[in-house]
Amino acid sequence: MHRLFSLFFLAGVAGACVQLVMGDMEAPGRLVNALWAAADLAVEVSLGLIGVLALWSGLFRLAEASRLADRISLWLTPLLSRLMPGLKQNQAATAPVTMNLAANMLGLDNAATPLGLKAMEALQTGNPAPRTATDSQIMFLVLNTSSVTLVPVTVLLFRAQQGAADPAAVYLPLLMATTISTFVGVWITSRIQKIPLFQPLILLVAGGWLALLSALGLVVWLSPPDVANTLSSLLGNGILLLVLAVFFIAAWRTRVDSYDVFVEGAKEGFTTAVRIIPYLVAMLAAIAMLRAGGVLELCLSALRAMATSVGMDTRFVEALPVALMKPLSGSGARAAMIDVMQTQGVDSLAGRMAAVMQGSTETTFYVLAVYFGSVGIRDFRYALWCGLAADAAGLVTAILVSYAFWG
Repeated sequence: MHRLFSLFFLAGVAGACVQLVMGDMEAPGRLVNALWAAADLAVEVSLGLIGVLALWSGLFRLAEASRLADRISLWLTPLLSRLMPGLKQNQAATAPVTMNLAANMLGLDNAATPLGLKAMEALQTGNPAPRTATDSQIMFLVLNTSSVTLVPVTVLLFRAQQGAADPAAVYLPLLMATTISTFVGVWITSRIQKIPLFQPLILLVAGGWLALLSALGLVVWLSPPDVANTLSSLLGNGILLLVLAVFFIAAWRTRVDSYDVFVEGAKEGFTTAVRIIPYLVAMLAAIAMLRAGGVLELCLSALRAMATSVGMDTRFVEALPVALMKPLSGSGARAAMIDVMQTQGVDSLAGRMAAVMQGSTETTFYVLAVYFGSVGIRDFRYALWCGLAADAAGLVTAILVSYAFWG
């Protein structure tokens, strides 16, 4: 990541030098001003998130305290045992694997990462070649880099902070994109590992989920534009409210003191908002250097020309910085999304598309480095390519569904 960070800064400086040589005497000043503006924007965005982050941190603490993730993990176990046959010989890994995926589905990032590290440790037990990834570890990584998130809070938070008329308007397209990402990742990995996917339970779950999403998408897509926007918003907000209701019902059933637990969790919102400031400053400054130096526009112009040459609409090009950053850096992709929202408008096609891209996949390189590195694995085998294939599927789907909903 440090190489990419340095490259952005140096490319921006080089771009400004080229502009200076070509007679643009304001290029250096524009670059420096962009740098200060990016730093101010990062702090403004982070501090503006404190209230909403506190709210959702408190709500997620309820889900953790009520052991809702544990219950979901029990429902996932039969399905995962078919996708990861190695779990049958390693029962100790079943609980952390399923709990990690359940936490990811609920958007419990703070719980998902430590559970993922525990799961990787458990999967490493009995590995005949400790420096080489097993089939189960690879499938687990692919599920993590592409897993369906039912509560994409981070994306909705940033849309709300940037002044979106309806932050949840991207919910259904985002859910479709992340679903395709997961399906493609699982399908490719299963083909390589020779895992039969035509099993009754797998077909029932996959078919039911696809049928539900297709029906919802079809209703929205076939409706008149004004009705479609209302339906999309209603579905997104309705699902979020349903999830919140489940959180409180689970807390009530397990006799959790919902008020005290919520307040304790909400305290983390402030800490989280402050903690992301350095990352946002770094990446927003780097992207500002690229944009002010003319490098980003040069790259986007080349992509725009390629799209035009084959008769494609070019509006999607403005959101591509998010797609290019997503596999490499979560903070970089988040900063790119904010940059697109700032420059194109949060409710523009590019702004909404950037949000869908941001929520469609995880950061493949980061997940592989952290999870495999935690147990000393150096040979990833085909894990990286399967993860990147899932990324590509999710990002392409994000473009297509964004055009279908708002194009």
